This record gives sequence, structure tokens and C-alpha cells, in this order.
Amino acid sequence: MKMTNRELKEIIDLWNFKPEVKRKLSEIIDRAGEGKPAHLFRYYCPDKKKDKVSKLERNFASRFGSRYALAVNSGTSSLITALVACGIGPGDEVIVPAYTFFASASAIVVARAVPVIAEIDETLTIDPLDIEKKITPRTRAILPVHMRGLPCNMGAIMKISRKHGLKVIEDVAQAAGGTYRGKMLGTFGDAGCFSFDAYKIIASGEGGMLITDNEKTYIRAQSWHDTAACWRPNRYERERMPGELFCGENYRMSQIQGAIALVQLRRLGSYLSALKKRKNLLSEEIKNRPGTLSLAPVNDTAGDCSTGLILLADNGAEAKKKILELKKKGVPAGGIYDQTVRDWHIYKFWEHIIQKKTPTDEGCPFTCPHYKGGLPEYSQDMCTATLEILGRVVNINVEENWTSADIRKIASLVAGRR
Repeated sequence: MKMTNRELKEIIDLWNFKPEVKRKLSEIIDRAGEGKPAHLFRYYCPDKKKDKVSKLERNFASRFGSRYALAVNSGTSSLITALVACGIGPGDEVIVPAYTFFASASAIVVARAVPVIAEIDETLTIDPLDIEKKITPRTRAILPVHMRGLPCNMGAIMKISRKHGLKVIEDVAQAAGGTYRGKMLGTFGDAGCFSFDAYKIIASGEGGMLITDNEKTYIRAQSWHDTAACWRPNRYERERMPGELFCGENYRMSQIQGAIALVQLRRLGSYLSALKKRKNLLSEEIKNRPGTLSLAPVNDTAGDCSTGLILLADNGAEAKKKILELKKKGVPAGGIYDQTVRDWHIYKFWEHIIQKKTPTDEGCPFTCPHYKGGLPEYSQDMCTATLEILGRVVNINVEENWTSADIRKIASLVAGRR
């Protein structure tokens, strides 16, 4: 059942959108001719000026310096689409960090490949040294994740990928706008995958983006994200290149998501600048007030999105004590690894992988006849370095409205002064 303009406007008024978001949504809803329903479908927009998804793709590609951008309905969809588009499938292994949201590993299984879980280092990103240790004849790709806005060591990762002929698919879900040595995160490997859900830097409720410089990867990604093939110049024409057409999914983004993400993309630079300014000030204040916590190393401080400040305690008990102390004083502090919390950002709680759970009894991809060799040995204690590091973390969420006084107060409390 199609909604009228009036009904759609009532929905918009119920949401606490900022004025600029409401204006973008109104552009979609207000069509020529009284009472005509809004066109919310990604394709066949009757007024090209109101095609917000296509505009978002163009603007995103331009902003990130990529040849192609494909909007999808979630960050997970972006990862699955990228894996399939890059030819990852049955019999393949993909290396993924032990600290990331479960979707990074789940996407590999959905693509019918096998995840190989690697340690992180104190930067909270995948450890290049452990990547090398985890490579086998079946390894086809590395999936680095820029956790908490922190850039991975892309220099080392790309060197490893070139040495072994591996694909690189970057998970940039938590680091939109971040860089490594001046280059945008998501543009190093074969594809970059972004999330626009409610808790991400660019937030449209749901949604995601895939970027790539490779035309074939882009065309295959379009096929997978839209099995109905509305993206094709002539929807029903024959295959134009080998590997273009195959059975896929429907991961399309709606015009509503596109309109909201457009506004978020526009303010990305100013938002990250505000966070970076405050994180840098807080870091300097903490350096000048020695205490029991130390600043965690960052692969590239200039490229950090600055959504949070990571501090390291000497041990887990000290970290817990400090977190409670800071919270009592009103500081937005938290830990990462607490054995009492089943956090799906930590591999230990990925029972789906550890126990090789699958939706059907045959156990694909873990029982796939195309998989030649022994499966990775999964267990809750297989990445002990990761657990030890995460247990020592004290995280302080950075807020864009902090004043200089707020920053000095937080630094003083971190140092243990009242």
C-alpha cells in the first residue's frame, strides 16, 4: 500500500530530524501533482534531481577519492557484496581480526568462505605479524577492520597482500573519514566497506557503502546487491562481460536512507575536525599529567577519526578499578573485555564460528568439498594476546561539545587527581 505525501510528512514530523534532514526528505516526498505517492525505490526515479541514492554515491566517491561507489542497505551487506564481487567463495580462507563486530566474520561465512581469526596488537587493530603466521595455501584475502576509528597498519598489510597475492577488503564501518598516511581508509585494497547504522560516524538509521577502483569488482557488486538487475543500462540484455550476471541478493538502499546519509556526509569533515581537536587536547593534557594509565599506540594519529581515546592499564584489575572511578566522576569511560559480558565484538563469544554453526545441517562452508586441508582450530583461548590487551583498555568516548575546562577536568581525573 502506497502512502500519500501527507502520511509521509506525518512520519517525518514524528522523528527528531534536524532541519536539513527534513528538507532533504521533503525533496523526495514533494512530487509534482497533488496526492502522488513519493518514489522511495532506489531505481527509476521519475525526477532525477530527487534521486538521492545516486547523488550520495557520486558525492561519496568524490569525497573518498574512489572511482566507484555502491550504496547498500547495511555495512554487513557491503562486506558480503565485496567478498562476492572479489571472487571469494567455497574453498577460500579470509583472515579477520579477533576484535571486530561479529558481522565481519559472519560475512565471510555467508560468502561461503572460512574465516581465520588473527590477533590484534595494542593499536586495537589486526597484528600484521600474526597475519603472516595465519596465511595458508587456501588464503585468498585479508579483511582488516579499522576499529573505533583507529587506522590499521595499512602499509604492512598491503605489503603482505602483494607478497602473497591476496585480496584486501577494508572494513571501515567505524572509521568513515579516517586516513592512513594521508590516504583515505577504504581506498587501499580491492574494496572498502562502510556502515551507516545509528551508531556510526555517518548515520542514516541503516545503510552502507562499497567503494572500489576496479570496474569489474564494481559491476559484480552491482549484480550481487540487486539480483533484479535494475542497475543495468538495459535490464534484460545479455551478459556484457564474463562474470557479470549471477544469482544475487537484494541489498538496495532506499531514497530515504540516501537523503539522510547525504546530509551526514556533508558534515563529516566538520564533525571529525571537532572530535580530533578535542582528542588531541585531551591527549596532550594526559601526557602532561603522568598517572597509572598510558596512551595506546596509534598507527597514524593524523588519520585517527578520534571518536574515542584508548588508554592502557598495567593489568585488567587496574583497568576495571579506573573505569569505575572515572564513571563515578561523570567521565564517559568504559572497558572493552569483561568476561561477564557476552560482547560480540570479541572473538571469544563468536560461538557461531567456534562451534561452526550453520543454518542447515550439512555445515557449509566448513564441510565444503572444495575446501582442501584442515580447518582452522577455533577455541575461546586461541587469541590470548587479544584478550590480554582488551582487558587492559580504558576507553573514553570523545564528545564534540567538550570545552577546554571539560578536557582539563577529565585529564586530571585520569591522572588520579580530584
